[in-house]
Amino acid sequence: MKNFIFISPNFPVTYWKFCAELKNNGLRVLGIGDCPYAQLHQNLRENLHEYYKVDNLENYDEVFKAVAFFSYKYGKIDWLESNNEYWLERDARLRTEFHITTGFMTEDMARIKYKSVMKDYYAKAGIPTARYHLVEGFADAAAFAHWVGYPVIVKPDNGVGASHTYRLRNDEELRFFLEHKDDAVYIMEEFVNGYVRTYDAIIDADGRPIFESGNVTPQSLMDVVNEQANCVYYIVPELPQEMLDVGRRTVEAFRVRSRFVHLEYFVLNADQEGLGKQGDIIGLEVNMRPAGGYTPDMYDFAYETDVYKIWADMVAYNHCTLDLNRARHFCAFCGRRDGKDFILNHQAIMTKYGFSMKMWGRIPDALADAMANQMYVAVFDTEEEMNTFFQELLACRE
Repeated sequence: MKNFIFISPNFPVTYWKFCAELKNNGLRVLGIGDCPYAQLHQNLRENLHEYYKVDNLENYDEVFKAVAFFSYKYGKIDWLESNNEYWLERDARLRTEFHITTGFMTEDMARIKYKSVMKDYYAKAGIPTARYHLVEGFADAAAFAHWVGYPVIVKPDNGVGASHTYRLRNDEELRFFLEHKDDAVYIMEEFVNGYVRTYDAIIDADGRPIFESGNVTPQSLMDVVNEQANCVYYIVPELPQEMLDVGRRTVEAFRVRSRFVHLEYFVLNADQEGLGKQGDIIGLEVNMRPAGGYTPDMYDFAYETDVYKIWADMVAYNHCTLDLNRARHFCAFCGRRDGKDFILNHQAIMTKYGFSMKMWGRIPDALADAMANQMYVAVFDTEEEMNTFFQELLACRE
């Protein structure tokens, strides 16, 4: 029996489904986390062979001892994974030290965690990216900003999501940013006039996709976070061929194996000098884990499938055992921010859209900055129906 260690299997809460499908495929699933066992979701407890609670997942020595204990008790550890961006480097260090060869190792981290290094691998795939500069002080940063033209975007070179990401419009805002930023290394990029599309896939041990999907985010996640705006995005029924092409080229260039990936790109809204023509695809950043929040469940709703099962099949068999030729739909996420005077209340929304609704409820505080506070997930057969759903749920009284 193969041993699979799942780091922090309780977050997000739906990750118990990964554990359940691993168990169904005959793996011994061993959990490590800092949540007390009694507080774990019942479905998670039922699908873990054993759980090791540490006082603090941030404490590497504690987690190391937990892995060592499982290794001593059950023998060779075949897989170790969290499927969580926050723990990617921790996962890689543990794999390296315990010689677990089924995932990224410490030596792989630079190309998948540092946005400046990612650009070299996008280039290997033949995909353009925004010009950039690693910020040292005002003089060098201002020189770059004047070269590419304001506005510019600054964000941690090694960061998670849109946290600490800002649009700077002039030298005054640049000075303010430099005076108040933390000690992290920041990357500055030219502003890209585009919207975000993704290539999301489950990649087998040979670098081949066994499941492919993607979403469209018509608004800036940076603005959602910084301006505390509502949040909308959606899963598309079919990826355009050009997105399939750039996604597969990116997977090859970054040497992805045995992973769920969420790869982000800009699609230009207009011609932009130095980048391309309207509609061209520009590399943004790679995320070597599933898309965040409730997106894995949205793949299931959109494609009438089970990505938790597909991923577990990849782990156990290196291929998918499901029939993927099912009906496909648009799957829409609408996150509403507290404090806004929306025209439709919850009862009115459910009365009108209950037949299309798949999920609804409060968003955990840990996800609320990027996804708002109250979410509704629904499926539609046409883009027009979906857009009407977004417009009606976000309409506010003046």
